[in-house]
Amino acid sequence: MDDLIKVILISQSPLPYSSMGSWTTLYNNYLEKDHKIDYIICPEPEKKNNSIKYNFADITFFQKLRSRVFNKKRLEYLNALQKIISPEKKYIIQIVDNSGMVKPLHDYLISKRIRDNCYIQFFYHGFSPYTKMNSKTQFYELVNEIVVLTHDSYKEHKRKINVLPCHFSVLYNGVDTTKFKKIADLDRQRLRQKFGFENKKVFVWCSQDRPKKGLHIILEAWKKIYEYRQDILLVIIGSDKIEDREGVNFLGRIPNNDLPQYLQASDCYLFPTLWQEGFGLSLIEALHCGNYCIASASGGVPEVLQYGKLGRLIESPHFVSEWVEAMNDFLEKKFEVLEIKDDLYSIESWKNGMNEIIEEAKFRLQKNKE
Repeated sequence: MDDLIKVILISQSPLPYSSMGSWTTLYNNYLEKDHKIDYIICPEPEKKNNSIKYNFADITFFQKLRSRVFNKKRLEYLNALQKIISPEKKYIIQIVDNSGMVKPLHDYLISKRIRDNCYIQFFYHGFSPYTKMNSKTQFYELVNEIVVLTHDSYKEHKRKINVLPCHFSVLYNGVDTTKFKKIADLDRQRLRQKFGFENKKVFVWCSQDRPKKGLHIILEAWKKIYEYRQDILLVIIGSDKIEDREGVNFLGRIPNNDLPQYLQASDCYLFPTLWQEGFGLSLIEALHCGNYCIASASGGVPEVLQYGKLGRLIESPHFVSEWVEAMNDFLEKKFEVLEIKDDLYSIESWKNGMNEIIEEAKFRLQKNKE
């Protein structure tokens, strides 16, 4: 069966991807060994993976202009796909988050009379369904399977979309637990001394500084807490904003490889997202480094934190008072920081889950043609 069924990943980002990105990091790790991807269609990466066959989507300025003027969406990817597809074989085609690729791909496969030979997997890293997915494009009838990050996301799709004829799977995100891990007490003390964290309870916020990430809520809560106790420190990572605030260290952007050390030296991770977060990968990184997590009860976050077992969930994250209360409860040791299993949300679990999803798709595709 494997000789007849090939797996093609269509990626709008070059893979391996040299910059930061959650799903691209997962694929970068996955492609290093024991993967089931045969071909990748993407812009040309800085460094190629030798175990994969590439067809590059040459996206020039002229092609972008042509796509807009003549409504030839994703034509460069379909041209690259045409060099791979053979009528005698069957294909699993993976698309990650790029919903605009689905209908052009479906129409192309129909025009080539090979749609029945192909199984389209759409990996969705959001939470709620796209509003435009209910449009005349009939998105859910064009894909064979949607892979979401949590069971709660699936329930949200089922609740909001009247007709769901496609398969669904759940694939939790995974982190590299060889990097994001709890360290020995002596090593932690040395890190805290290195960063100037001694004799402090250290809270950390890490994200891009966009309003929906809730940094302004945390800074307002912090001001209220810091008025009556100064044995605390708030570390801000990822924000370009640099302010002079008491008890706050703005570190700006740091290399991704340095992030585990800051989490290992901290005590409590704050995740004040103000939108329906798909998963919250940084939560898991912080958990594995030994932090207690206080997070908005939004999107997939409650399921990721096992509905409060692995951290404090803020039901009304727009209310500063709830963050003040939760942070004070942590300082007064009203929370228990639980030890988590090494394989919980690990990259190895993600790889195994990906392989299972691909094998199940191969079985369905083969079965449908018998």
